[in-house]
Amino acid sequence: MTTVAIVNARLLDPATDYDGPGGLLIEDGRIVRVVHGASPIEADQLIDADGLCLAPGLIDIRVKTGEPGAEPKETLKSASLAAAAGGVTTIVVQPDTDPAVDDPAMIDFIQRRGAALNLVNVRAAGAATKALDGQRMAEIGLMDEAGALYFTDGDKVIVNSRTLQRVMSYAAAFNALIACRPSDPWLTEGAVAASGELATRLGLSGSPAIAERIGLERDLALVEQTGARFLVDQISTEGALETLARARAKGLEVAVSVSINHLCFNEVDIGDYRTFYRLDPPLRSEADRQALVEAVREGLIDVITSAHAPAPAEDKRRPFAEAAPGAVGLETLLPAALTLHHEDGLDLLDVLRPLTQGPAALLGLDAGVLAEGAPADLVLFDLGAPIIVDADALHSKSKNSPFDGRRLQGKVIGTWVGGRKVH
Repeated sequence: MTTVAIVNARLLDPATDYDGPGGLLIEDGRIVRVVHGASPIEADQLIDADGLCLAPGLIDIRVKTGEPGAEPKETLKSASLAAAAGGVTTIVVQPDTDPAVDDPAMIDFIQRRGAALNLVNVRAAGAATKALDGQRMAEIGLMDEAGALYFTDGDKVIVNSRTLQRVMSYAAAFNALIACRPSDPWLTEGAVAASGELATRLGLSGSPAIAERIGLERDLALVEQTGARFLVDQISTEGALETLARARAKGLEVAVSVSINHLCFNEVDIGDYRTFYRLDPPLRSEADRQALVEAVREGLIDVITSAHAPAPAEDKRRPFAEAAPGAVGLETLLPAALTLHHEDGLDLLDVLRPLTQGPAALLGLDAGVLAEGAPADLVLFDLGAPIIVDADALHSKSKNSPFDGRRLQGKVIGTWVGGRKVH
């Protein structure tokens, strides 16, 4: 087997808390040696990192595509190309396709299609309910056997508490992970922005922060009763963080994710009805954003996601209330996350942990670490390199990026998956 060594790098490994000089030896798709310091490494092929940052490849657990059913929005190939360009080596595809990913055959299709592309690791999340209808429990056990990493109805809240209780109870029997968006559907019905002075001034229907807290209280009560493994999907408010902290103090093992958009933007960014900032959940106040950033700093956030949700121009160039929610984010995930280091002063390892080790540990993946025997899923990036995001140049088929035109720092230089350079 040909051996490849990446030397003279700044190794960043959140799993071992190592941030310092070093290098890696790769053979047969895996890391066979990790060197801390300046010790030489012999290999058939030598790559000099020239002091650039080398970290585990990012793991994005919340990626929407249009395949199957809405390929003009995004295909698995275009999403994989975008991921590779962004240093994301594993994506978990959401189940809200057409048809929905609610049976083992659909799980198998997603994973086989991803493997055939031979770009990044493509895995699937299964639907919690049939056709995402919130009423009939999907074939969770069979999908788990087929390789589904967790189960969710995505953006849809499972309103029926009895259905959610059954889903959690069944999933708990074999330790499957359930993810839900915390929200009270009656308080948020028709809402397109965060409740407050700005939404009122713009004449937009608002979603109150209390709706997220109320939804989370219900979900956590069911978690406590059923013993299910649970992921709070895309938390966005300070009040919900406080509810989560109380639940953890009681001993509940509940994970939580946040989208990069809610760490980088606030409600003011919607400006004069900028539909690229029309998101679900909506962008919140600056106080909420800062609370989320502090939660990342303190290690309370397990996963940062891109919340990649492609929408073509015809779905975005509409009145704000009628525009499709969501934003693409695979290619901008890393440089956007690095703003937490550059602008908010977070330690680099604390920024990378919920992008690598955190999701790997949550989903039981053999990834997210620079260690002997680990897969050589890697990203090499220039921490200080300035970039200006050009949405038209993104690999995604849809160009709805809220970062379009924004200046960021942090450029992906190379991405490896199983030792293969894919970007």
